[in-house]
Amino acid sequence: MSSEIDPGHILQTGLGFFASKTLLSAVELELFTKLAAGALTGPQIARQTGLHPRSLYDFLDALVSLGFLERAGDGPEGQYSNTAETAAFLDKRSGAYVGGFLEMANARLYQFWGDLTTALKTGKPQNELKTRKGNPFEILYADERRLEQFLRAMHGVQIGNFVALASKVNFSHYASFLDVGGANASLSTIVARQFPQLHCTSFDLAPVVPIATRLIAAAGLADRVKAVPGDFFKDALPRADVITMGNILHDWDERQKKALIAKAYAAVNPGGLFIAIENVIDDARRKNSFGLLMSLNMLIELPGGFDYTGAQFNTWCLQAGFARTEILPLAGPTSAAIAYK
Repeated sequence: MSSEIDPGHILQTGLGFFASKTLLSAVELELFTKLAAGALTGPQIARQTGLHPRSLYDFLDALVSLGFLERAGDGPEGQYSNTAETAAFLDKRSGAYVGGFLEMANARLYQFWGDLTTALKTGKPQNELKTRKGNPFEILYADERRLEQFLRAMHGVQIGNFVALASKVNFSHYASFLDVGGANASLSTIVARQFPQLHCTSFDLAPVVPIATRLIAAAGLADRVKAVPGDFFKDALPRADVITMGNILHDWDERQKKALIAKAYAAVNPGGLFIAIENVIDDARRKNSFGLLMSLNMLIELPGGFDYTGAQFNTWCLQAGFARTEILPLAGPTSAAIAYK
C-alpha cells in the first residue's frame, strides 16, 4: 500500500454525522443564542441548558475543536464564547440567522436520511409520505407550527443569496417583480428596499399570505410589496417584468419543471427576466457537492424532485421560448439561473 494515501478522508466523511449532530444539538439547545450575551463557563452553560455533567466538556470542547466555539482558559474556569461566524449566523436574535434550516434538519431530515439506502433502491421518498398520503406541501402547510419552522428555515438558508442577487443584478430598469413561492416575502422586501421603483408581489399558497403580510408591514414596505395567494400549478402567474423562483424548480420532476418554466415565460413581460435561485450543479457534475447532495435530499423528500445543471436549465428555457440563459454565482454553492425573454 502506498505511504502517500491514508483513510482519513474516508473516515471523516463516513463518520461526518458525529460532527453534524453535535452542531445540530447545539442549535437545538440555543447554545449560540445564550452565549450572545457574553462568555460562560461550563457549569454556567450546564445550568442554562440542562446538560448533564458527564459529557459536558466533551460536547463543548468538540464545538471548540470544530471551530464553532472559542474558549479562554482551561478546566472549570474556562470560558466559552461564540466565534464571529456563530455569533452572526446562529444567534436567533441576529438578522443573519441561518439556524432555522438547521432546526428543520435536526427535527426532520436527520432521521429521514437514515433511510437513504432504501430511497436509492426504491426511488421513493422516506419522509412523512411513507405513512401519510397526500401532497407533501399540503401536509406541511396544514400544520401551522411546521409551516412557520419551514418558513424560518427557508429564510435562513436563502437570505445570503437574496442579498447577493439584489447586489449583482441591476433591477433598476424594471417596474414589476414577482417572486413565485415567495414564502415570507424575504426576497421581495430585499429587492424593494434596494430598488425603490419596483412594485413587488410575493405569490404563495393561502396559509402563507397572513405571515408574509405581517412581515411586509413590519418592514415598512406595504405600499410597494404585497403577498397574494395562489397555486403555481393551478393558477396563471401574475404578469411581471422579473419573475423569480427560489428553491422551487428542484422540488419537481422534469415534466413539472418544464411546465413551471413555460408558465414563467407566459407571464414575463417582453424584455424581462426569469430567475431560478438554486444550487445549480456544474455541467460536468464534479464540483458542486452540495448541489448533488441536495438533489439526494429531494429524493428523500419528494416523489420526483431533483437538482439540475446549467445546461439542463438552458435546454428547458430555450424550449419554452426564452432567448438565452446564463448562470450567475451567488453565495456558496447557490447560483441564479437567469433566462432572458
